[in-house]
Amino acid sequence: MRGRQRKPWSTQAGRFVRLWRLDRNPLRRPSDRVETLVLMLLVTMFLVAAPLAGPAAGGWARATAQRAELAQQASRVQVTAVVVSTPTAPVVAQGAFVSTAEARWTAPDGTVVTAMETVPVRTSVGARVPVWTTRDGQPSSEPLNASQVAALTVLAKVAGVTGVAMVLTLAGVIARWSLNRRRLAGWDADWQTTGPRWTTRA
Repeated sequence: MRGRQRKPWSTQAGRFVRLWRLDRNPLRRPSDRVETLVLMLLVTMFLVAAPLAGPAAGGWARATAQRAELAQQASRVQVTAVVVSTPTAPVVAQGAFVSTAEARWTAPDGTVVTAMETVPVRTSVGARVPVWTTRDGQPSSEPLNASQVAALTVLAKVAGVTGVAMVLTLAGVIARWSLNRRRLAGWDADWQTTGPRWTTRA
């Protein structure tokens, strides 16, 4: 008569218990159980902190980016420049082929400014292109827009969760390193006690 076969779920549950050292195995050292408790605590902390860290980091990044967006929009203007030199050979920038050329424009105070600017490929001399400048007419980058603010917010959320995971992982590594040192010390002490019994004296 065949013996009773264990149900798959009971076998898996047993493996889970042994893996996490939750059984009553008398060979388990206290440090083994402490390591399990530390790991469970770190996992619990991640599950609690991650949903809070992500939105918190995202909210801070969104508020910061929105303030920068408003400040940049208030301090920068778009003017029309005239290309006055032959554009350079096309290069890849921001996922598209662009060229650079010397362009000239008039600042809000009437000053004529000439500087190198990024222009579309195949732009000819004399073409008019829009450029962003500061209030005094100096070259500047385009102000932040809503899509960039949203992207920074998502990036900050991911960074917040990643930061929590990294801190807790580091704590786990340090805890395990400390417990391993205690285990090695315990094994050495045990060997000092039992080793002489196995040694044959001449």
